Amino acid sequence: MAALICFALKEEAAPFHQVAAGKPGIFTIITGVGCQNAAKSVRGFLEACSPGLVLTCGFAGGLNPDLKFGDVVFEIDTRQSSIGNQSQLPDAGYYERLLAAGAKPVKFCCVDRIATTVVEKKKLRDQTGADAVEMESAAIQAVCRERGLPCLVVRVISDAANENLPLDFNALAKPDKSLDFVKLSWAIAKAPGKIGELMVLQRKTRFAATQLASVLGRVISP
Repeated sequence: MAALICFALKEEAAPFHQVAAGKPGIFTIITGVGCQNAAKSVRGFLEACSPGLVLTCGFAGGLNPDLKFGDVVFEIDTRQSSIGNQSQLPDAGYYERLLAAGAKPVKFCCVDRIATTVVEKKKLRDQTGADAVEMESAAIQAVCRERGLPCLVVRVISDAANENLPLDFNALAKPDKSLDFVKLSWAIAKAPGKIGELMVLQRKTRFAATQLASVLGRVISP
C-alpha cells in the first residue's frame, strides 16, 4: 500500500529519507509550517496521487510531564470520514506496529504558534488535556477525512514539558511561518549567550529526527 509521509521541515525529514531509500510506494513531502501550508501541500499532492495511508510526522512539544525528549508518540484519527459516513481507519496492525517500535499513544493538540515556554505548555495542557503539541496535523487529518483516507500522526518529542526553547521562534518567523534568518541573526547579535543553547537545540533535534525515522522505518516496512 502506498503511503504519503508529511513533514513540515526538511530537518525533520532528512533521516527518514535515508531510511526510506529504495522502499517502493513511499512518498514524502515537505509541507511548510502550520495548518495553511500543510493543507495546501497535501491537497496538491492528492490531486496527482492517491496513497492508501497518510502519516503526518515531525517534531512535537511535550505537554505531559511524563513524556521525555526523544519519545516517539502517535495518534490514530478515529473520527468519521465525510465520504459514506463511515470511519476510514488504518489497518489495526499499525497500532501494534507502533507500540512494538516503542512509540507511545497520546492525545495531540494542534495550534498556530510554537509553544516556546514551560508556562505556555502548562497552559495548553490545562486547557486541552493533550499530551503533545504541534502545528500541522489537524489540517492534514481534515484533508484526509474529506477523501476517506486513513491518517496517522507519528511525531517525536523535541522539547519536553519542562523545557523552554532558547528563543521565541514565533517572533522570528516570516508571514509564511518559515524562519527569517535576518531576524534570527539580529536576535543572536543582541543575545550572543544564546548561541550555545541554539547549538544544543540543533543537536537535540537531529537526534530526535533520527529517533522518529527509526520508528517510521519499522512501521512502514512490509
